[in-house]
Order: sequence, then structure tokens, then C-alpha cells
Amino acid sequence: MNKKLLLVPALLLTASIVFAQIPTGYYDSANGLTGYALKTQLKKIIDAVDDTDIASEYLHNDQGYNAMDTFISSYDVDIYYENDNTILDPYSENPSGADPYNFTAITDECGNYSAEGDCYNKEHVIPQSVFSQNDPMRGDAHHLLPTDGRVNGFRSNYPFGIVDDNNLVSQSGISNPTMNGSKLGANLNSGTSAGYSGTVFEPIDEFKGDIARIYFYFVTRYEDQISNWSSYAMFNDTTNQVIDEPFLSILLEWNTLDPVSQKEIDRNNNIFTYQNNRNPFIDHPEYITEIWGGSSTTDTQAPTTPLNVTTNLVSSFIAQVDWDASTDNVAVTEYDVYMNNTYYTSTSTTSITTGTLSPETTYCFYVIAKDAASNNSAESTQSCEMTPASSGDYATDLFFSEYVEGSGNNKALEIANFTGATINLSTYSLKLSANGNSGWTQTYSFPTSATVSDSDVYVIGNGSLTVCTSEVDDQNNAITGFNGNDAIGLFKDGVLIDIIGELGNSSDFAQNTTLVRIASVHGSNTTFNLSEWDNYSSNTCYLGFHTIAFLDTNEFNSKDTDISIHPNPVTNGVVSFEIPQNVSIEGIELYSMLGNKVLSIKSLTNNQLKVSQLAKGIYLLNIQTNSQTVTKKLVIK
Repeated sequence: MNKKLLLVPALLLTASIVFAQIPTGYYDSANGLTGYALKTQLKKIIDAVDDTDIASEYLHNDQGYNAMDTFISSYDVDIYYENDNTILDPYSENPSGADPYNFTAITDECGNYSAEGDCYNKEHVIPQSVFSQNDPMRGDAHHLLPTDGRVNGFRSNYPFGIVDDNNLVSQSGISNPTMNGSKLGANLNSGTSAGYSGTVFEPIDEFKGDIARIYFYFVTRYEDQISNWSSYAMFNDTTNQVIDEPFLSILLEWNTLDPVSQKEIDRNNNIFTYQNNRNPFIDHPEYITEIWGGSSTTDTQAPTTPLNVTTNLVSSFIAQVDWDASTDNVAVTEYDVYMNNTYYTSTSTTSITTGTLSPETTYCFYVIAKDAASNNSAESTQSCEMTPASSGDYATDLFFSEYVEGSGNNKALEIANFTGATINLSTYSLKLSANGNSGWTQTYSFPTSATVSDSDVYVIGNGSLTVCTSEVDDQNNAITGFNGNDAIGLFKDGVLIDIIGELGNSSDFAQNTTLVRIASVHGSNTTFNLSEWDNYSSNTCYLGFHTIAFLDTNEFNSKDTDISIHPNPVTNGVVSFEIPQNVSIEGIELYSMLGNKVLSIKSLTNNQLKVSQLAKGIYLLNIQTNSQTVTKKLVIK
């Protein structure tokens, strides 16, 4: 069965962050294809239709035209030329000097305009009149660009081409060429552009490849709708070639002369996060010549060597490796990271966090930069660190923290992370063995890009779960179809690291029962031991958080019957204290379960403590009185 994957838009982070790279296997179904068969398969990969021949499919999720205002203000800003975070407008950008004018996101959005430089709006690279302003074309971010309002109106719905400088269009109120050199005029009816004499618009060289690859995307994404569109000079009314001559020759030439740039790669990644599909001709520009012919430029220049590789130990078991970005004549697409001279992982960012390492072991890392043409940089210098002895303050890996086997389909599993770092779940899986089977009968893989933060949990629930439903991170009926005699394993890289139940044993161990890992258990165990779990009645649920006792157990277990706190768990951001008359509070400190102090005060106001500023989770409340120190567990939800 194919899996439909939908990414939620995330528009509130800074524009300099690239959110999503090409998922593994995204283009696999196009391998070996050429010509229009390749074009049609790419259309299937990037459209909104669930295709049975694509195993893990990402469906185009149209966000609508109005949502583009937020996307543009977040991502279409200049971090490439002046690096001033003004709107990156291809009709005003001067790549080799000062821009003639700049726009501030949102503030300078049109509005009315009378001259160039007044304000910016949204330009449909393929005019709306072509597709009658219909969705999803109207709001497709791949062909919507922020541009000067006056120049956008000047370009109107004219096709793109090569302007004859002796036949510029005259229009009052605007210079031609425009302030950055874009121009409108009669198409140069000779050479590459011979065969059309109408009016065309020509952007500056810096953005010609961008425009070409937008057109190739558009006629691929919507090849099944083109026959319903209005006549357009650039299109030939077919569904395969689509782009008519001489415009096809012009766009092929622009694609060659202006190769894929880093700004295009970043925008493609951000659009993938925003609307869940990619422009394949940015990821693989060679697809263009494989489909439409033309010449291609062979890139033989390797990226520069990554510099300043550093290794910082997060814990005895986790390391973070960072380096400075490499440069390339086209763009760096990814970095290969090697650990102890063996390939470890690849990333499009300049940092990785490792999985579990061994204490008291030396680890050396180096990095190689790569580009789209598979040119590799030289190896970086190595960065080596020796992990310290385990302090007991971190778990060595993920582990099961809760098991719900209630009535009906009230079934759920919780995985806890106390390793000291955020863990990517791509190398982890769950397996189920039903009714005493000696082998695993069901496998569950976590969703693409799923992670679990340090001191947090990840919950997989049955689709018909009726308790703690707000705490569920993913629904899966197969892996949660267990009964109280079925074994469930947690695997990393295919190796068992934790287990609930016993493989090959059909005896009941947790029927109509909730199991919660006791706080003194700091990690996983490949041999199931019921003594590691607290047992609760059917349909009891503590999903969404977990307690682990890393601090001194005598302090953790200290009790005081005189001071009480409520509510606990805290749901409204305020904790109330009930304090006997003979007891005075001299100080309160709040610690995370890793021992980090997150709050310290000398006294209470109206016997209340405000905690709304803290993240949800488990905390230890250290109360200093005039006679003793009391430690209580506090849960913030």
C-alpha cells in the first residue's frame, strides 16, 4: 500500500533556515525514464493525486493564494546579495551593486502604486488569464514571485522572450529598460528567438534560469489540465511538449546560461515545507534536457572544503558536529559526514547530532561537501573528541515508557527520550509478535522526519483510542492491534533495544492493563521484566510525559505531609501551596529531570507559583522551609 505523506506548513521561522531537503526515494519512480514518459512520471510525483505506483508519496497541498503573503514575507527575502532581509524582487534586484530601491516585507506590500519602487505585489510567472484564475494554479508558490507592482503591471500577461533593444515598448511613468534592466519590447526575431514577432518581457540574466525552470515545472505539474486552458503564445496546445517554439529554445538556453542557484535550492526546500511538493527541475536540472532536449552545461567544479569542523559533546552518548558552509559555482546540495573513517550520514545543513555513542571512546569526524553534479570537495580536517565516562545523568537510548492495553481499541505505546539530545526517529522501528509467535509479524516505521526532543516522549495510538487522544503523535492500528500476551520490540537500525513481553510466549502479562516504566529505570532492556513497571487499571492513561529519577534518590523520595501543592498536573500555569502556620517558605527552586535549574524565587505571592512560562514536562520542586528541604514531583501539561 502506498503511503500519503502531508507536511504541515511552517511559516514562523526565519528565512535563512532551510526546512526540508529532498526526501529519500522521492524521485525513485522516475529512474530510467526519459522523454515525455519521464515528464508524466514527474507530474505524478509532484501532483495532488494518490498514485498506486509511488511507494511513499507526498501530495501537493494547496495553501491558497492569500497564504502566499506570509510565505513571501518569511522566505522571499534577500539573504544572498545585500543580505539585508528586504524583499528579493527579480524586477528590482541588482546582483552586482546597490538595488535601485528596496521593499520591507508586509509594510511595502501593495496597495496602490503610480511609479516603480512604490510597493511590491505577487507576480504569476504564468499569467492567471491562462488558467482562468483557477486553483491550485493561482496559489502555487513555485510560480508566484514578489515583484515591483508597477513592473508587474508593465509585464502584464506578455510571454517571456528576448527583446529587440531597437523596439522597446514606450509607457509613461516607467523607464524601459526598468531600473534593474528588465525590459519589454518586440521579440528579437532572429537566432534562438526567431519565429515570433510579438511583444515579450525579458528579465535580467541573473533570473533567466529561474524563470525557465518555473515554466518547466508548471507545464509538468499541470500537464493534465493544459487542454482546458486559454490560448497562450508560449504554449502549443499539446500536453507533452507544451512550450511552443521559439520559446522552448529560449527557455532551454536560459536554463543553460543561468544554472540552478542556492537561492532556488533554498526556495524549493521552503516551498516543499509549505505546500508539500518540489520543482524537480531544480533538484535535477538534467531532467530538462532528458525531456525537451537542448544542450546542458557540464559542471566539473567541486565545492570548497568544509572548514572549522568542531565536535561538542552533549552527553556521554551524544555529540554535535558543526562546520562552516562550503561554496560552489552552482550550489552545495549536501554534506557527507564520516565518523572514524566510515560514512555516517548526509545532511543539507551544517550540523548533525549523532545517535548513541559509547562512553570513554574517541570519535573523529570529517565532512565532504557535494553538489548536484556529484562533484565532491576534499575531506575536511578531522575533529576528534573522547566521550567521558557515563555520569548517570542521561539514558543511553530511547526506551518504552508506557503501554496502554485497555478496553476495545484503547491501545497505545509511548517512547521516551532522556539521552540529552533530540533524536531523529528514522533509524528506529517497532515490531509486534502476536499470540506467542516466535517471529515478528508486524513492523511499524515512524513518519518521515519524526523526532522526539530530549526529556519528551513520542506516542503511537490506535485510531479508535478514546483516552489521552490529545497526546498522540501518530496513529497506527497495525502496531497497536496488540493484546496483553503479544510481544512488542523497539528496534534501532534493525537491532532490538527494548521489549515489552516475551517473544514466543503467549501467556498474558498485561491484559486490560496500563504499564508505566518506574522512575528508577533509566533505559531499555532486551529482557522483559515486569518489576520495571508500575501497573494500573484498564484505561488508565498517563501518556504525554514520563518521569525518570536522575537526582539523588534520597532527595527525590523525601516527603512532607504538611506542605501540599495543587493542581498537579498543572494545566492553568499556576501552582497553589497549602502551608501550615508553623512553616515558612525561605526559597523555592524548580529543576528539570536532568538536574537543570529553571526557576528560583525567595518567596511566594498569595501562596502561588507561576509556571506558565515553562515547557510541559516533569519537574522537581525543591521547597526550602525554616525546618527542612522538601522535594516534590511537579507535572506541567
